[in-house]
Amino acid sequence: MSQPESSNKAVTKPASLIKSSSIVSFMTLLSRVLGLVRDVVVAQYFGARADAFFVAFKIPNFLRRLFAEGAFSVAFVPVLSEYKTQRSVAEVKLLIASVSGVLGLVLFLVTIVALLLAPWLPYVFAPGFSGDAEKFALTGNMLRITFPYLLFISLTAFAGSILNAYGRFAVPAFTPILLNICLIFSTLVMTSWFVEPLYALAWGVFMAGALQFLFQLPFIARLGLLVRPTYQPKQEGVGRILKLMGPALFGVSVSQINLLLDTLLASFLEPGSVSWLYYSDRLNNLPLGIFAIAIGVVILPALSKKHAEDNPQHFAQTLDWATRMIFLLALPAALALVVLATPLMATIFFHGEITPYDIGKMTLSLQAYGTGLFAFMLIKVLAPGYYARQDTKTPVKIGIQAMVVNMVLNLALVGPFQHAGLALATSLSAFFNAYMLYRGLKATGHYKAQPGWLAFVPKVLIANAALFAVMYFMMGDAQQWLEWGTWQRIGWMSAIVGAGVAVYFAMLIIFGLRPSHLKGARF
Repeated sequence: MSQPESSNKAVTKPASLIKSSSIVSFMTLLSRVLGLVRDVVVAQYFGARADAFFVAFKIPNFLRRLFAEGAFSVAFVPVLSEYKTQRSVAEVKLLIASVSGVLGLVLFLVTIVALLLAPWLPYVFAPGFSGDAEKFALTGNMLRITFPYLLFISLTAFAGSILNAYGRFAVPAFTPILLNICLIFSTLVMTSWFVEPLYALAWGVFMAGALQFLFQLPFIARLGLLVRPTYQPKQEGVGRILKLMGPALFGVSVSQINLLLDTLLASFLEPGSVSWLYYSDRLNNLPLGIFAIAIGVVILPALSKKHAEDNPQHFAQTLDWATRMIFLLALPAALALVVLATPLMATIFFHGEITPYDIGKMTLSLQAYGTGLFAFMLIKVLAPGYYARQDTKTPVKIGIQAMVVNMVLNLALVGPFQHAGLALATSLSAFFNAYMLYRGLKATGHYKAQPGWLAFVPKVLIANAALFAVMYFMMGDAQQWLEWGTWQRIGWMSAIVGAGVAVYFAMLIIFGLRPSHLKGARF
């Protein structure tokens, strides 16, 4: 299982950024499509009355994104990449064993405390539920089932970070599919087992966490890095990771904190508001996960390696490539979410318990989130420019400023626009966050625009104009989408998407953009 101490080749062959990003994007696409199927099934069974479950799931899921995939990953991957580049296999194994021991113990203690406090946690995360005793108690009871997900999925993120650092991107990207499978199974099969069917979803979350962690262990073993956890908090690498994690708690996860604030305020609004925000955010996260998160996952170890090798030129080139890819992919995705909001929501969610009124409300919040998609995606590739250099202090300053902007905008917009105002506030604060990250990287010289932007931008804008024309004229009257049958909606939406993609890339090719122009450096 282990490998010779003299070799540090639990090795990765050099891979291009575009190839690695494509692998992660494809796996993420499978996961997100199955996630949409999951949401359709849940919506059909429960409609907008699943607020209690969404809060019970959002709390551990939020903490997972904040600690495991947020602060922990951005602190752990650069340190692990440095060990991998500059130290022996024995030292790498010691780091992994020490980190897993400390992380596992902390997560276990946090889980125990949360289980004890579960009846009162809804006061913190959804205080508006306190006016409905039954919903409030149901949320607390489900939290006891869902919260251990944080323990399992954080260990999953730990394992995934190791695999990513060694260029094994496909397995961590595939793993979330197991969550979708578990929730679909629990909805279709397990709901009849409980007096309150929502408990089936809670147990589906619990099962998914355990399965995702266990699934990755054999792949860690193949690298020869499956070691026994040891509690060594004073190990040098552990100390550095803990030091980096503190500021990173805010810096990398501002968008998650903003979404949690949306949920908190939405709990005071019209019943169904939490569900409307959830469904629209899920659709907004489809392009975010497929493109931006995939690129961010790939460039973090690449940038960390460039920094460890003291190669600032390639560091800047990698960041510029990632920014250019976001520009190419985010603008058409955002345009599609805003223009096709009602057709998308009707095609995906207008079944079962979902009403035309729900579709109208979800459309508004999707359009609000869609306006900020470019900024959400840009943050995912700019933040690694700091974390790869083990700088977590700068993003935390920017993150706190963005949080303040978001809270002010929440209070200003929630009155006139209700739940959609919360989504719009999150989008606007994301633009502020992205701009500040960009300005900081540019000021220090870590981001330098490479040649070709003046020719690249007009091509992308022209292609987006053509895309808008195709979508607008093919969409027709939004109301008719609510009158059509399911298969008619699916057929026409498929036609719009197919035509839009074809026209967009055809225009890029006509105006001289070639696939060879998009190849990233090898790492």
